[in-house]
Amino acid sequence: MKNSSVKLSTKFSKGFTLIEVMLAMAIFAVAGIALLSVADNNFKNLSHLENKVLANWIASNQLVEVTLDQTWPPKNNKTGMVEMASREWFWSQKVLKTGDKNMRSVVIEVRLVEDKKLALTSVMTYVSKHTSK
Repeated sequence: MKNSSVKLSTKFSKGFTLIEVMLAMAIFAVAGIALLSVADNNFKNLSHLENKVLANWIASNQLVEVTLDQTWPPKNNKTGMVEMASREWFWSQKVLKTGDKNMRSVVIEVRLVEDKKLALTSVMTYVSKHTSK
């Protein structure tokens, strides 16, 4: 009789119990959800950084146009739309007076949505009046 109980116990002890399998599945499910959350967060950050880089390029291009323009003083509250990376970007130009009457501060703000209050980027430079010699 002892031999049959020994054979019976070894027969059932070769695999995992249902509780062990369910616990392992729960651990892998939590780890999978954590990995998906990290990947989603990484994608959002990468997308935001891409938008910031493109917005900075657009703002820099507009500042170059301002510095190359010979009109004095530069136009204030100028706005426009530029297409870059298959998207429309909206920029606005603000000209501010400085302590020197021959110098102005120019601020370019870039947005993805024209009516959005906060800009993706804001870049500033100073321009001076061109003197003819």
